Amino acid sequence: MRIGLLTEGGYPHLSGDAGLWCDRLVRGLGQHEFDVYALSRSAEQEDRGWVPLPPQVARVRTAPLWDAADDAHRGGSTGLVGRVTRSERWAYGRRARRRFTECYDELAAALCTPAPQDPSGASTEASAVEADRFASALYGLAELARDEDGLGGALRSETAVRALERACRAPGAPPAARTARVPELLTVAARLERALRPLSLDWYDADGLGAVDLCHAASGGTAALPGLLARHFHGVPLLVTEYGVRLRTHYLTDHGAPPAIRSLLAAFHGRLAAETYRCAAVITPGNAHARRWQERCGADRAKLRTVPPGMDVTPFAEAGESPECADPHTLVWVGRVEPAKDLVSLLHAFAEIRRREPTARLRIVGAPLGAEGAAYLAHCKALAAQLFPDEATGPHAVGDNPVSFEETGGPELPTRADAYAAGALVVLSSVVEGFPAGLVEAMFCGRATVSTDVGAVVEAIGGTGLVVPPRNPRALAEACVALLRDPERRARLGAAARARALELFTVEQNIAAFHSIYVEILSRTPIRRVVLDEAGEPLPFAVPAEARVTGGWTGRAGRVVARGGPGWATDGPVRATTAASASEGVR
Repeated sequence: MRIGLLTEGGYPHLSGDAGLWCDRLVRGLGQHEFDVYALSRSAEQEDRGWVPLPPQVARVRTAPLWDAADDAHRGGSTGLVGRVTRSERWAYGRRARRRFTECYDELAAALCTPAPQDPSGASTEASAVEADRFASALYGLAELARDEDGLGGALRSETAVRALERACRAPGAPPAARTARVPELLTVAARLERALRPLSLDWYDADGLGAVDLCHAASGGTAALPGLLARHFHGVPLLVTEYGVRLRTHYLTDHGAPPAIRSLLAAFHGRLAAETYRCAAVITPGNAHARRWQERCGADRAKLRTVPPGMDVTPFAEAGESPECADPHTLVWVGRVEPAKDLVSLLHAFAEIRRREPTARLRIVGAPLGAEGAAYLAHCKALAAQLFPDEATGPHAVGDNPVSFEETGGPELPTRADAYAAGALVVLSSVVEGFPAGLVEAMFCGRATVSTDVGAVVEAIGGTGLVVPPRNPRALAEACVALLRDPERRARLGAAARARALELFTVEQNIAAFHSIYVEILSRTPIRRVVLDEAGEPLPFAVPAEARVTGGWTGRAGRVVARGGPGWATDGPVRATTAASASEGVR
Protein backbone atom coordinates (compact mmCIF):
# COMPACT_ATOMS: atom_id res chain seq x y z
CA MET A 1 0.00 0.00 0.00
CA ARG A 2 1.03 3.64 -0.37
CA ILE A 3 1.55 5.46 2.93
CA GLY A 4 1.70 9.23 3.34
CA LEU A 5 4.03 9.72 6.34
CA LEU A 6 3.47 13.13 7.97
CA THR A 7 6.21 14.56 10.20
CA GLU A 8 7.00 17.85 11.92
CA GLY A 9 10.59 18.70 12.78
CA GLY A 10 11.79 15.12 12.28
CA TYR A 11 12.21 12.54 9.54
CA PRO A 12 13.79 12.73 6.99
CA HIS A 13 15.91 15.51 8.52
CA LEU A 14 19.02 14.48 10.41
CA SER A 15 17.81 15.98 13.69
CA GLY A 16 14.40 16.28 15.23
CA ASP A 17 11.65 14.52 17.14
CA ALA A 18 10.75 10.94 16.21
CA GLY A 19 13.26 10.91 13.34
CA LEU A 20 14.97 7.68 14.38
CA TRP A 21 11.65 5.92 15.03
CA CYS A 22 10.30 6.90 11.59
CA ASP A 23 13.47 5.73 9.86
CA ARG A 24 13.24 2.31 11.52
CA LEU A 25 9.56 2.05 10.63
CA VAL A 26 10.10 2.88 6.96
CA ARG A 27 13.07 0.54 6.63
CA GLY A 28 11.22 -2.27 8.37
CA LEU A 29 8.17 -2.03 6.10
CA GLY A 30 9.90 -2.52 2.78
CA GLN A 31 6.80 -4.13 1.27
CA HIS A 32 5.00 -0.76 1.35
CA GLU A 33 5.66 2.51 -0.50
CA PHE A 34 6.09 5.74 1.46
CA ASP A 35 5.52 9.36 0.46
CA VAL A 36 7.04 11.59 3.15
CA TYR A 37 5.49 15.02 3.83
CA ALA A 38 7.78 16.84 6.25
CA LEU A 39 7.38 20.17 8.06
CA SER A 40 10.73 21.60 9.19
CA ARG A 41 11.11 23.83 12.26
CA SER A 42 14.17 25.86 11.35
CA ALA A 43 16.50 26.78 8.50
CA GLU A 44 19.36 25.13 10.38
CA GLN A 45 17.47 21.85 10.45
CA GLU A 46 17.04 21.86 6.69
CA ASP A 47 20.68 22.82 6.19
CA ARG A 48 21.83 19.69 8.02
CA GLY A 49 20.29 17.58 5.26
CA TRP A 50 18.52 14.26 5.39
CA VAL A 51 19.20 10.77 6.61
CA PRO A 52 19.92 8.23 3.83
CA LEU A 53 16.55 7.18 2.44
CA PRO A 54 15.65 3.54 1.67
CA PRO A 55 14.24 2.48 -1.72
CA GLN A 56 10.65 2.34 -0.47
CA VAL A 57 10.57 6.14 -0.07
CA ALA A 58 9.12 7.23 -3.43
CA ARG A 59 8.56 10.94 -2.78
CA VAL A 60 9.57 13.59 -0.27
CA ARG A 61 7.89 16.99 -0.05
CA THR A 62 8.90 19.55 2.56
CA ALA A 63 7.60 22.87 3.86
CA PRO A 64 9.12 25.30 6.38
CA LEU A 65 7.48 26.37 9.63
CA TRP A 66 9.92 29.14 10.48
CA ASP A 67 9.41 32.85 9.85
CA ALA A 68 10.81 34.51 6.75
CA ALA A 69 12.98 36.76 8.92
CA ASP A 70 14.75 33.68 10.29
CA ASP A 71 15.78 32.76 6.76
CA ALA A 72 17.48 36.07 5.91
CA HIS A 73 20.96 34.79 6.70
CA ARG A 74 20.62 32.31 3.85
CA GLY A 75 21.07 35.07 1.30
CA GLY A 76 17.41 35.78 0.69
CA SER A 77 14.49 33.51 -0.06
CA THR A 78 13.98 34.43 -3.71
CA GLY A 79 15.97 31.43 -4.87
CA LEU A 80 14.08 28.92 -2.73
CA VAL A 81 11.45 27.49 -5.03
CA GLY A 82 7.95 26.93 -3.76
CA ARG A 83 8.02 28.37 -0.26
CA VAL A 84 4.71 29.05 1.45
CA THR A 85 3.56 32.58 0.75
CA ARG A 86 3.52 34.57 4.00
CA SER A 87 3.42 38.18 2.80
CA GLU A 88 1.52 40.62 4.94
CA ARG A 89 -0.64 41.76 2.02
CA TRP A 90 -3.57 39.63 0.99
CA ALA A 91 -5.19 40.39 -2.32
CA TYR A 92 -8.60 38.83 -1.69
CA GLY A 93 -11.72 40.10 -3.35
CA ARG A 94 -14.69 41.26 -1.34
CA ARG A 95 -16.36 37.84 -1.25
CA ALA A 96 -13.16 36.07 -0.20
CA ARG A 97 -12.54 38.65 2.53
CA ARG A 98 -16.03 38.04 3.84
CA ARG A 99 -15.46 34.27 3.83
CA PHE A 100 -12.19 34.67 5.71
CA THR A 101 -13.76 37.01 8.28
CA GLU A 102 -16.63 34.61 8.90
CA CYS A 103 -14.37 31.56 9.27
CA TYR A 104 -11.81 33.29 11.47
CA ASP A 105 -14.57 34.77 13.65
CA GLU A 106 -15.91 31.25 14.20
CA LEU A 107 -12.41 29.94 14.97
CA ALA A 108 -11.73 32.70 17.50
CA ALA A 109 -15.15 32.25 19.10
CA ALA A 110 -14.51 28.51 19.51
CA LEU A 111 -11.23 29.28 21.31
CA CYS A 112 -12.94 31.68 23.71
CA THR A 113 -15.84 29.38 24.61
CA PRO A 114 -14.97 27.10 27.52
CA ALA A 115 -15.89 23.45 27.02
CA PRO A 116 -18.61 22.65 29.59
CA GLN A 117 -18.33 19.34 31.40
CA ASP A 118 -20.57 17.29 33.61
CA PRO A 119 -19.45 16.25 37.13
CA SER A 120 -17.98 12.96 35.84
CA GLY A 121 -15.66 14.85 33.48
CA ALA A 122 -17.28 13.68 30.25
CA SER A 123 -17.89 16.24 27.53
CA THR A 124 -21.48 17.40 27.26
CA GLU A 125 -23.55 18.10 24.16
CA ALA A 126 -22.63 21.79 24.37
CA SER A 127 -18.92 21.01 24.07
CA ALA A 128 -19.66 18.81 21.03
CA VAL A 129 -21.38 21.79 19.41
CA GLU A 130 -18.27 23.93 20.04
CA ALA A 131 -16.07 21.16 18.62
CA ASP A 132 -18.17 21.18 15.45
CA ARG A 133 -17.86 24.97 15.36
CA PHE A 134 -14.08 24.74 15.48
CA ALA A 135 -14.01 22.02 12.80
CA SER A 136 -16.27 24.01 10.48
CA ALA A 137 -14.06 27.09 10.85
CA LEU A 138 -10.89 25.05 10.27
CA TYR A 139 -12.13 23.36 7.12
CA GLY A 140 -13.68 26.62 5.93
CA LEU A 141 -10.25 28.23 6.07
CA ALA A 142 -8.77 25.21 4.27
CA GLU A 143 -11.32 25.48 1.45
CA LEU A 144 -10.70 29.21 1.20
CA ALA A 145 -6.95 28.59 0.97
CA ARG A 146 -7.52 26.09 -1.84
CA ASP A 147 -9.84 28.42 -3.75
CA GLU A 148 -7.80 31.61 -3.27
CA ASP A 149 -4.22 30.41 -3.74
CA GLY A 150 -3.46 30.19 -0.02
CA LEU A 151 -4.20 32.35 2.98
CA GLY A 152 -1.14 34.56 2.51
CA GLY A 153 -0.95 37.29 5.14
CA ALA A 154 -4.62 37.02 6.10
CA LEU A 155 -3.87 35.04 9.27
CA ARG A 156 -1.70 37.91 10.56
CA SER A 157 -3.85 40.71 9.26
CA GLU A 158 -5.70 43.32 11.29
CA THR A 159 -8.90 41.42 10.49
CA ALA A 160 -7.58 38.35 12.32
CA VAL A 161 -6.43 40.37 15.34
CA ARG A 162 -9.77 42.18 15.59
CA ALA A 163 -11.60 38.83 15.40
CA LEU A 164 -9.57 37.58 18.36
CA GLU A 165 -10.26 40.78 20.25
CA ARG A 166 -14.04 40.49 19.68
CA ALA A 167 -14.02 36.89 20.85
CA CYS A 168 -12.04 37.75 23.99
CA ARG A 169 -14.43 40.59 24.87
CA ALA A 170 -17.60 38.55 24.20
CA PRO A 171 -19.81 37.45 27.13
CA GLY A 172 -18.77 34.10 28.54
CA ALA A 173 -15.12 34.31 27.48
CA PRO A 174 -12.64 32.85 30.00
CA PRO A 175 -11.30 35.40 32.52
CA ALA A 176 -7.74 34.95 31.25
CA ALA A 177 -8.79 35.68 27.67
CA ARG A 178 -10.70 38.83 28.69
CA THR A 179 -7.45 40.34 29.98
CA ALA A 180 -5.72 40.05 26.58
CA ARG A 181 -4.10 43.27 25.38
CA VAL A 182 -3.16 44.17 21.82
CA PRO A 183 0.48 42.92 22.05
CA GLU A 184 -0.76 39.60 23.40
CA LEU A 185 -3.39 39.33 20.65
CA LEU A 186 -0.69 39.98 18.06
CA THR A 187 1.40 37.17 19.57
CA VAL A 188 -1.55 34.78 19.52
CA ALA A 189 -2.34 35.66 15.89
CA ALA A 190 1.27 35.01 14.91
CA ARG A 191 1.34 31.66 16.74
CA LEU A 192 -1.93 30.60 15.13
CA GLU A 193 -0.63 31.60 11.70
CA ARG A 194 2.39 29.38 12.22
CA ALA A 195 0.26 26.44 13.33
CA LEU A 196 -2.15 26.88 10.39
CA ARG A 197 0.46 27.23 7.63
CA PRO A 198 -0.24 23.69 6.34
CA LEU A 199 -3.64 24.99 5.18
CA SER A 200 -1.88 26.90 2.37
CA LEU A 201 0.22 24.02 1.05
CA ASP A 202 -0.33 22.37 -2.31
CA TRP A 203 -0.22 18.85 -0.90
CA TYR A 204 -3.93 18.11 -1.17
CA ASP A 205 -4.51 17.51 -4.89
CA ALA A 206 -5.30 14.13 -6.44
CA ASP A 207 -1.62 13.50 -7.20
CA GLY A 208 -0.48 14.41 -3.67
CA LEU A 209 -2.04 13.21 -0.44
CA GLY A 210 -5.18 12.37 -2.39
CA ALA A 211 -3.26 9.51 -4.05
CA VAL A 212 -2.12 7.71 -0.89
CA ASP A 213 -4.00 4.83 0.69
CA LEU A 214 -3.33 5.96 4.27
CA CYS A 215 -1.96 9.02 6.06
CA HIS A 216 0.24 8.24 9.06
CA ALA A 217 0.96 11.26 11.27
CA ALA A 218 4.09 10.70 13.36
CA SER A 219 2.76 13.12 16.00
CA GLY A 220 -0.31 15.15 16.79
CA GLY A 221 -0.72 18.91 16.44
CA THR A 222 0.46 20.62 13.26
CA ALA A 223 1.89 17.39 11.82
CA ALA A 224 -1.58 15.82 11.77
CA LEU A 225 -3.21 18.82 10.07
CA PRO A 226 -2.30 17.70 6.50
CA GLY A 227 -3.85 14.33 7.35
CA LEU A 228 -7.07 16.01 8.46
CA LEU A 229 -7.24 17.92 5.16
CA ALA A 230 -6.49 14.79 3.11
CA ARG A 231 -9.39 13.12 4.88
CA HIS A 232 -11.62 16.15 4.37
CA PHE A 233 -10.89 16.59 0.65
CA HIS A 234 -10.33 12.98 -0.45
CA GLY A 235 -11.53 10.65 2.31
CA VAL A 236 -8.02 9.30 3.04
CA PRO A 237 -7.99 7.42 6.39
CA LEU A 238 -5.74 8.85 9.11
CA LEU A 239 -3.53 7.04 11.63
CA VAL A 240 -2.09 9.16 14.46
CA THR A 241 0.91 8.05 16.53
CA GLU A 242 1.83 10.00 19.67
CA TYR A 243 4.73 8.93 21.83
CA GLY A 244 4.61 12.36 23.45
CA VAL A 245 1.19 14.05 23.50
CA ARG A 246 1.58 17.43 21.79
CA LEU A 247 -1.03 19.09 24.00
CA ARG A 248 0.92 18.05 27.11
CA THR A 249 4.11 19.39 25.52
CA HIS A 250 2.38 22.72 24.94
CA TYR A 251 1.38 22.99 28.60
CA LEU A 252 4.96 22.22 29.71
CA THR A 253 6.69 24.65 27.33
CA ASP A 254 4.31 27.64 27.50
CA HIS A 255 4.21 27.98 31.28
CA GLY A 256 6.10 31.29 31.21
CA ALA A 257 3.75 33.08 28.78
CA PRO A 258 1.12 35.62 29.96
CA PRO A 259 -2.21 34.06 31.03
CA ALA A 260 -4.13 35.37 28.00
CA ILE A 261 -1.67 33.80 25.55
CA ARG A 262 -1.63 30.52 27.45
CA SER A 263 -5.43 30.39 27.57
CA LEU A 264 -6.01 31.03 23.87
CA LEU A 265 -3.23 28.76 22.61
CA ALA A 266 -4.19 25.97 25.00
CA ALA A 267 -7.75 26.21 23.69
CA PHE A 268 -6.53 25.99 20.09
CA HIS A 269 -4.28 22.99 20.70
CA GLY A 270 -7.01 21.30 22.73
CA ARG A 271 -9.60 21.80 19.97
CA LEU A 272 -7.13 20.63 17.31
CA ALA A 273 -6.26 17.52 19.34
CA ALA A 274 -9.96 16.69 19.81
CA GLU A 275 -10.64 17.07 16.08
CA THR A 276 -7.61 14.94 15.22
CA TYR A 277 -8.75 12.17 17.55
CA ARG A 278 -12.30 12.36 16.22
CA CYS A 279 -11.20 11.98 12.60
CA ALA A 280 -8.46 9.38 13.10
CA ALA A 281 -9.28 5.81 12.13
CA VAL A 282 -6.79 4.50 14.71
CA ILE A 283 -4.74 6.27 17.40
CA THR A 284 -1.57 4.62 18.67
CA PRO A 285 -0.24 6.03 21.96
CA GLY A 286 3.14 4.74 23.03
CA ASN A 287 2.13 4.09 26.63
CA ALA A 288 -0.76 4.26 29.09
CA HIS A 289 0.29 7.74 30.24
CA ALA A 290 -0.18 9.14 26.72
CA ARG A 291 -3.37 7.10 26.36
CA ARG A 292 -4.93 8.75 29.42
CA TRP A 293 -4.14 12.20 27.99
CA GLN A 294 -5.76 11.23 24.69
CA GLU A 295 -8.89 9.88 26.37
CA ARG A 296 -9.18 13.06 28.40
CA CYS A 297 -9.00 15.07 25.17
CA GLY A 298 -11.89 13.11 23.67
CA ALA A 299 -10.28 10.11 21.97
CA ASP A 300 -12.61 7.14 21.54
CA ARG A 301 -11.28 4.12 23.44
CA ALA A 302 -12.29 1.85 20.56
CA LYS A 303 -9.75 3.62 18.33
CA LEU A 304 -6.80 3.34 20.73
CA ARG A 305 -4.03 0.76 20.21
CA THR A 306 -1.05 1.06 22.55
CA VAL A 307 2.17 0.46 20.58
CA PRO A 308 5.38 0.87 22.62
CA PRO A 309 8.24 2.56 20.74
CA GLY A 310 10.68 0.18 19.11
CA MET A 311 14.31 0.52 20.13
CA ASP A 312 17.44 -1.04 18.67
CA VAL A 313 18.82 -3.61 21.11
CA THR A 314 22.08 -4.20 19.22
CA PRO A 315 24.21 -1.45 20.87
CA PHE A 316 23.29 -2.77 24.32
CA ALA A 317 23.67 -6.50 23.66
CA GLU A 318 27.25 -6.80 24.95
CA ALA A 319 26.50 -5.00 28.23
CA GLY A 320 23.32 -7.06 28.67
CA GLU A 321 25.12 -10.34 28.20
CA SER A 322 27.85 -9.55 30.76
CA PRO A 323 26.20 -7.80 33.74
CA GLU A 324 28.86 -9.12 36.13
CA CYS A 325 31.40 -6.62 34.71
CA ALA A 326 29.70 -3.67 36.40
CA ASP A 327 31.18 -1.95 39.46
CA PRO A 328 28.94 -3.14 42.34
CA HIS A 329 29.38 0.15 44.23
CA THR A 330 28.55 2.59 41.39
CA LEU A 331 25.21 4.24 40.64
CA VAL A 332 24.67 5.69 37.15
CA TRP A 333 22.33 8.42 35.94
CA VAL A 334 22.10 8.92 32.15
CA GLY A 335 20.08 11.56 30.31
CA ARG A 336 19.81 15.22 29.30
CA VAL A 337 20.65 17.64 32.10
CA GLU A 338 17.65 19.90 32.76
CA PRO A 339 15.59 20.94 35.80
CA ALA A 340 12.85 18.36 35.07
CA LYS A 341 15.37 15.58 35.79
CA ASP A 342 15.68 16.80 39.41
CA LEU A 343 19.37 16.03 39.90
CA VAL A 344 19.25 18.12 43.07
CA SER A 345 17.09 15.50 44.78
CA LEU A 346 19.42 12.78 43.47
CA LEU A 347 22.45 14.52 44.99
CA HIS A 348 20.72 14.89 48.35
CA ALA A 349 19.69 11.23 48.19
CA PHE A 350 23.28 10.25 47.41
CA ALA A 351 24.46 12.13 50.50
CA GLU A 352 22.32 9.73 52.57
CA ILE A 353 23.58 6.76 50.56
CA ARG A 354 27.20 7.74 51.28
CA ARG A 355 26.53 7.90 55.01
CA ARG A 356 25.31 4.31 54.91
CA GLU A 357 27.55 2.99 52.12
CA PRO A 358 30.86 4.92 52.23
CA THR A 359 32.25 3.19 49.11
CA ALA A 360 29.35 4.21 46.86
CA ARG A 361 29.98 6.41 43.85
CA LEU A 362 27.63 8.31 41.53
CA ARG A 363 28.31 8.95 37.83
CA ILE A 364 26.05 11.54 36.18
CA VAL A 365 26.34 11.13 32.41
CA GLY A 366 24.70 13.63 30.09
CA ALA A 367 24.94 16.96 28.31
CA PRO A 368 22.95 20.08 29.28
CA LEU A 369 19.86 21.01 27.26
CA GLY A 370 20.15 24.66 26.18
CA ALA A 371 21.12 27.65 28.31
CA GLU A 372 18.75 26.63 31.11
CA GLY A 373 20.33 23.18 31.19
CA ALA A 374 23.84 24.64 31.30
CA ALA A 375 22.92 26.83 34.27
CA TYR A 376 21.30 23.87 36.00
CA LEU A 377 24.41 21.74 35.43
CA ALA A 378 26.60 24.43 36.98
CA HIS A 379 24.28 24.58 39.98
CA CYS A 380 24.43 20.78 40.41
CA LYS A 381 28.22 20.76 40.21
CA ALA A 382 28.41 23.44 42.89
CA LEU A 383 26.00 21.48 45.09
CA ALA A 384 28.02 18.28 44.62
CA ALA A 385 31.22 20.10 45.62
CA GLN A 386 29.46 21.41 48.73
CA LEU A 387 27.89 18.08 49.76
CA PHE A 388 30.92 15.92 48.96
CA PRO A 389 34.29 17.58 49.59
CA ASP A 390 37.14 15.90 47.72
CA GLU A 391 38.40 12.91 49.67
CA ALA A 392 41.95 11.52 49.61
CA THR A 393 42.92 7.96 50.55
CA GLY A 394 46.18 9.09 52.15
CA PRO A 395 48.34 12.13 53.05
CA HIS A 396 50.11 12.06 49.68
CA ALA A 397 47.08 11.26 47.45
CA VAL A 398 45.00 13.70 45.46
CA GLY A 399 41.45 14.20 46.66
CA ASP A 400 38.61 12.72 44.63
CA ASN A 401 34.91 13.54 44.62
CA PRO A 402 32.53 10.54 44.71
CA VAL A 403 30.23 12.33 42.25
CA SER A 404 31.42 12.76 38.66
CA PHE A 405 29.79 14.69 35.80
CA GLU A 406 30.61 13.20 32.40
CA GLU A 407 29.45 13.04 28.79
CA THR A 408 29.47 10.18 26.34
CA GLY A 409 31.85 10.26 23.41
CA GLY A 410 35.09 10.32 25.40
CA PRO A 411 37.63 7.52 25.91
CA GLU A 412 36.06 6.35 29.19
CA LEU A 413 32.42 6.34 28.02
CA PRO A 414 32.30 6.17 24.22
CA THR A 415 28.61 5.23 24.05
CA ARG A 416 25.49 5.21 26.19
CA ALA A 417 25.83 1.44 26.53
CA ASP A 418 29.24 1.98 28.15
CA ALA A 419 27.63 4.45 30.56
CA TYR A 420 25.01 1.92 31.69
CA ALA A 421 27.65 -0.81 31.90
CA ALA A 422 29.77 1.33 34.24
CA GLY A 423 27.44 0.79 37.21
CA ALA A 424 25.41 -1.96 38.79
CA LEU A 425 22.41 0.29 39.46
CA VAL A 426 20.73 2.87 37.17
CA VAL A 427 18.78 5.71 38.78
CA LEU A 428 16.06 7.99 37.37
CA SER A 429 15.03 10.97 39.53
CA SER A 430 12.74 12.93 37.17
CA VAL A 431 9.70 14.93 38.23
CA VAL A 432 8.36 15.05 34.63
CA GLU A 433 8.77 12.23 32.16
CA GLY A 434 7.00 10.83 29.12
CA PHE A 435 8.20 7.44 27.95
CA PRO A 436 11.48 6.68 29.78
CA ALA A 437 13.64 5.58 26.87
CA GLY A 438 16.76 5.75 29.05
CA LEU A 439 15.27 3.23 31.49
CA VAL A 440 14.50 0.85 28.63
CA GLU A 441 18.11 1.15 27.45
CA ALA A 442 19.24 0.26 30.97
CA MET A 443 16.85 -2.72 30.90
CA PHE A 444 18.43 -3.90 27.62
CA CYS A 445 21.76 -3.78 29.47
CA GLY A 446 20.39 -6.02 32.23
CA ARG A 447 20.66 -3.38 34.94
CA ALA A 448 18.44 -3.05 37.99
CA THR A 449 16.77 0.36 38.25
CA VAL A 450 15.44 2.75 40.88
CA SER A 451 13.01 5.30 39.46
CA THR A 452 10.53 7.97 40.44
CA ASP A 453 6.86 7.28 39.74
CA VAL A 454 6.28 9.73 36.87
CA GLY A 455 4.99 9.42 33.32
CA ALA A 456 5.10 5.90 31.93
CA VAL A 457 7.86 4.65 34.24
CA VAL A 458 5.78 1.98 36.01
CA GLU A 459 4.35 0.76 32.72
CA ALA A 460 7.83 0.45 31.19
CA ILE A 461 9.62 -1.40 33.99
CA GLY A 462 6.68 -3.45 35.28
CA GLY A 463 7.91 -5.28 38.38
CA THR A 464 11.56 -5.34 37.33
CA GLY A 465 12.71 -2.29 39.30
CA LEU A 466 12.02 -0.23 42.40
CA VAL A 467 9.78 2.85 42.17
CA VAL A 468 9.63 5.72 44.67
CA PRO A 469 7.66 9.00 44.83
CA PRO A 470 9.22 12.00 43.04
CA ARG A 471 10.96 14.75 45.05
CA ASN A 472 11.60 12.32 47.92
CA PRO A 473 15.38 11.98 48.43
CA ARG A 474 14.97 9.79 51.52
CA ALA A 475 12.85 7.20 49.68
CA LEU A 476 15.26 7.28 46.73
CA ALA A 477 18.19 6.67 49.06
CA GLU A 478 16.43 3.78 50.87
CA ALA A 479 15.72 1.99 47.58
CA CYS A 480 19.27 2.44 46.30
CA VAL A 481 20.84 1.21 49.54
CA ALA A 482 18.56 -1.84 49.55
CA LEU A 483 19.81 -2.91 46.11
CA LEU A 484 23.45 -2.00 46.75
CA ARG A 485 23.41 -4.33 49.79
CA ASP A 486 21.69 -7.20 47.97
CA PRO A 487 23.63 -8.23 44.83
CA GLU A 488 21.51 -11.35 44.27
CA ARG A 489 18.28 -9.35 44.18
CA ARG A 490 19.96 -6.80 41.92
CA ALA A 491 20.95 -9.56 39.50
CA ARG A 492 17.44 -11.05 39.47
CA LEU A 493 15.84 -7.67 38.74
CA GLY A 494 18.38 -6.94 36.00
CA ALA A 495 17.74 -10.26 34.27
CA ALA A 496 13.96 -9.78 34.50
CA ALA A 497 14.27 -6.22 33.16
CA ARG A 498 16.25 -7.38 30.13
CA ALA A 499 13.74 -10.13 29.37
CA ARG A 500 10.85 -7.65 29.59
CA ALA A 501 12.57 -5.11 27.32
CA LEU A 502 13.37 -7.76 24.71
CA GLU A 503 9.74 -8.88 24.74
CA LEU A 504 8.04 -5.47 24.49
CA PHE A 505 10.34 -2.72 23.25
CA THR A 506 12.27 -4.00 20.22
CA VAL A 507 12.11 -2.59 16.71
CA GLU A 508 10.68 -5.86 15.41
CA GLN A 509 7.71 -5.71 17.78
CA ASN A 510 6.98 -2.12 16.76
CA ILE A 511 7.15 -2.80 13.02
CA ALA A 512 4.93 -5.88 13.24
CA ALA A 513 2.31 -3.91 15.19
CA PHE A 514 2.16 -1.08 12.64
CA HIS A 515 2.00 -3.46 9.69
CA SER A 516 -1.02 -5.12 11.30
CA ILE A 517 -2.66 -1.73 11.93
CA TYR A 518 -2.08 -0.61 8.33
CA VAL A 519 -3.81 -3.72 7.02
CA GLU A 520 -6.65 -3.34 9.54
CA ILE A 521 -7.34 0.28 8.54
CA LEU A 522 -7.23 -0.42 4.83
CA SER A 523 -9.50 -3.46 5.17
CA ARG A 524 -12.18 -1.19 6.68
CA THR A 525 -11.76 1.67 4.19
CA PRO A 526 -14.14 1.92 1.24
CA ILE A 527 -12.65 2.12 -2.24
CA ARG A 528 -12.11 5.83 -2.95
CA ARG A 529 -10.87 5.86 -6.55
CA VAL A 530 -13.26 4.47 -9.12
CA VAL A 531 -12.15 4.41 -12.78
CA LEU A 532 -14.89 5.37 -15.23
CA ASP A 533 -15.21 4.36 -18.86
CA GLU A 534 -16.09 6.70 -21.76
CA ALA A 535 -19.79 6.51 -20.89
CA GLY A 536 -19.13 7.53 -17.30
CA GLU A 537 -19.83 4.07 -15.89
CA PRO A 538 -17.51 2.29 -13.41
CA LEU A 539 -14.96 0.23 -15.29
CA PRO A 540 -14.71 -3.32 -13.87
CA PHE A 541 -11.27 -4.64 -12.99
CA ALA A 542 -9.64 -1.29 -13.75
CA VAL A 543 -7.59 -1.67 -10.58
CA PRO A 544 -6.01 -5.17 -10.50
CA ALA A 545 -6.36 -7.23 -7.36
CA GLU A 546 -2.61 -7.31 -6.82
CA ALA A 547 -2.68 -3.54 -6.29
CA ARG A 548 -3.94 -4.31 -2.77
CA VAL A 549 -1.36 -7.02 -2.13
CA THR A 550 1.77 -6.01 -0.25
CA GLY A 551 4.96 -6.20 -2.23
CA GLY A 552 6.28 -4.96 -5.55
CA TRP A 553 3.53 -6.31 -7.82
CA THR A 554 2.70 -3.03 -9.48
CA GLY A 555 6.17 -1.53 -9.58
CA ARG A 556 7.21 1.81 -8.17
CA ALA A 557 7.27 5.27 -9.64
CA GLY A 558 10.50 7.21 -9.87
CA ARG A 559 11.52 9.10 -6.78
CA VAL A 560 10.63 12.72 -6.31
CA VAL A 561 12.63 14.64 -3.76
CA ALA A 562 12.98 18.18 -2.49
CA ARG A 563 16.00 20.39 -1.96
CA GLY A 564 18.59 18.82 0.30
CA GLY A 565 17.80 15.27 -0.83
CA PRO A 566 20.30 12.49 -1.53
CA GLY A 567 22.62 12.65 -4.48
CA TRP A 568 20.99 9.80 -6.39
CA ALA A 569 17.84 11.86 -7.02
CA THR A 570 17.22 12.32 -10.73
CA ASP A 571 13.87 14.12 -10.78
CA GLY A 572 13.38 17.83 -10.20
CA PRO A 573 12.81 19.12 -6.67
CA VAL A 574 9.34 19.12 -5.17
CA ARG A 575 8.65 21.88 -2.67
CA ALA A 576 5.48 22.81 -0.87
CA THR A 577 3.81 25.63 -2.76
CA THR A 578 0.62 27.54 -2.70
CA ALA A 579 -1.92 26.98 -5.42
CA ALA A 580 -0.80 30.21 -7.11
CA SER A 581 2.77 29.06 -7.61
CA ALA A 582 1.57 25.62 -8.66
CA SER A 583 -0.56 27.17 -11.39
CA GLU A 584 2.52 28.97 -12.67
CA GLY A 585 4.35 25.67 -13.05
CA VAL A 586 6.59 26.06 -9.98
CA ARG A 587 7.50 22.61 -8.61
